Amino acid sequence: MRRPWNITNVAVYSLVTYSSSFKFNMNICTYVSLVNMSPKTYVIAIDYNTLTYQNLIQQCQNVVLQILSKENINIVRHLGKKTGFKFKKNEYLKKNQLIENWNNHVILKNTSAVLELRNSKKIYEFDDHALFCFEIKKSKSWSYNTLHFNDLIHQKIIL
Repeated sequence: MRRPWNITNVAVYSLVTYSSSFKFNMNICTYVSLVNMSPKTYVIAIDYNTLTYQNLIQQCQNVVLQILSKENINIVRHLGKKTGFKFKKNEYLKKNQLIENWNNHVILKNTSAVLELRNSKKIYEFDDHALFCFEIKKSKSWSYNTLHFNDLIHQKIIL
């Protein structure tokens, strides 16, 4: 039997952040929650040992939360199992034509939805993750074919 925190079937997300030199990075996150409706606000847990965390603490203003679709499952290992410090995710995604432009932001092709976020604030620090709070600036939905945590387990990507 799986541990209680592994039996929920949450959506799988990717967060797009930019470095100070405007190079984008994408990660995989599942510790994501809508916590307020007015203004619509998300809280996302980010691992300290990631390029995403580094970009956010350097006051990255361009942030997009992508809700992945089942069509994105093959990219999860590249975005979630490899560090942006050693693996140039932006170059890999460009080379393999896996990205497109939305609202002047780089996003993955075939996502279920995207949310442009603003007003990033680090609100709490744990031992291995920090919580960041973001307001939604703009959003767009395309599909209900959302990728979920259990899809990653069934494909042996995690656990």
